[in-house]
Amino acid sequence: MQKKLIWIAIAVFILACACNNQTDIQVDSPSKVEIVKTDDKYRLTVNGLPFYVKGAGLEFGNIEALGSHGANSFRTWRTYNGKDNSIKILDKAQQNGLMVLMGLEVGRERHGYDYNDTVWVKQQFQEIKKEVIRLKDHPALLAWAIGNELNLRAENLRIYNAVNDISKMIHQVDPNHPTTTTLSGISKHEIDYIKMHCTDIDFLSVQFYGDIVNLKKRIDDAGWTGPYMVTEWGATGHWESPVTSWGSWIEPSSNDKAKAFIERYKIAIEADQKKCLGSYVFLWGQKQERTPTWYGMFLETGEETETVDAMHYIWNGKWPGNLCPELKSFTLNEKQANDNIIIKKDQTLYVNVSANDLDNDTLLYKWEILPETTDLSTGGDFESRPETVLLLESDSPVDTLKAPNLPGAYRVFVYVLDQKGHAATANIPFYVEK
Repeated sequence: MQKKLIWIAIAVFILACACNNQTDIQVDSPSKVEIVKTDDKYRLTVNGLPFYVKGAGLEFGNIEALGSHGANSFRTWRTYNGKDNSIKILDKAQQNGLMVLMGLEVGRERHGYDYNDTVWVKQQFQEIKKEVIRLKDHPALLAWAIGNELNLRAENLRIYNAVNDISKMIHQVDPNHPTTTTLSGISKHEIDYIKMHCTDIDFLSVQFYGDIVNLKKRIDDAGWTGPYMVTEWGATGHWESPVTSWGSWIEPSSNDKAKAFIERYKIAIEADQKKCLGSYVFLWGQKQERTPTWYGMFLETGEETETVDAMHYIWNGKWPGNLCPELKSFTLNEKQANDNIIIKKDQTLYVNVSANDLDNDTLLYKWEILPETTDLSTGGDFESRPETVLLLESDSPVDTLKAPNLPGAYRVFVYVLDQKGHAATANIPFYVEK
């Protein structure tokens, strides 16, 4: 009897090991991702099934919220963002039904990297190879993005020879995932070089903002005829926006951005059913770039803005159950953002916002004054946030604020909160005289 019990115990142990091994095989088994061309149409497939990318750029953003809003993927810019390791990011993506276009950090010429330095180029190659080997078998991995906007302010296009070598290496060690590289805009000059010296990438990625409405023309003029993906698009870029008489960029309101998202998606992305593999809207999170609200789809305090509602509609064909407040207008001393508002120091500011909530949620209003940022970056590089001059909460859409007593350029922001995790926002630049 004792011997029988021992054999039963051994059998149970073997069965448990087999189950654990099977689980490990499922967890560690990579997804097979391919680009398939049928007639004149390109399609991305994952394990043999069509996969049209409905995604967002995400570095520190809410992965769970992205999955719940109907996206199927997100992109990163590097394998370690200073906070979360990429394995953890991939695990969380898998838990939320999302695939990841994994960014591989590649040195940019504008940051001082020299692609004539063969020793450094080889060292970078080896470091990237280690990361590829480390991550290649995760089932949530969709593809590899080799560098980001490497063409921005670059004169030495040998950078794309290095991209090609990295792509070849990836295909040798990882037969399951395609490669791409992302361009800031697109031009014939770059495409001619890429066609000759960077032929190993499986598809091209392009990044446009306000100019995305001209996407098809830009791609045709550059001469790209293969598959592509839009790996950044969203609000009108600050460089594309009107400016005040003293040089401050005028930011669209969250409502204007949301309307633009829907219109631009239909015109530029949805319209190309032959070569476009999908897109990643920018940015599923929050960042300081010219302002704390320009590109992020969330506030610093975590609330979703109207652009999240817009993407939910795009991805699902219907609106979310509880909508963000709708911001209709915002004035400072009865003037709008493009009215070049110049005031005296310590002058009283009269702010008035018109907003409504279709769910009849009670609205809270926050007013903030910030000095105009002087820490200006290029291509999304780090910027420090200006320090708050004034912050006030109110239950009224009309209020009075005191202007700063130091001359210079400022902005007044309004945040309209439904206190259920949703918000609308806008800001108006103004100048304080000496």
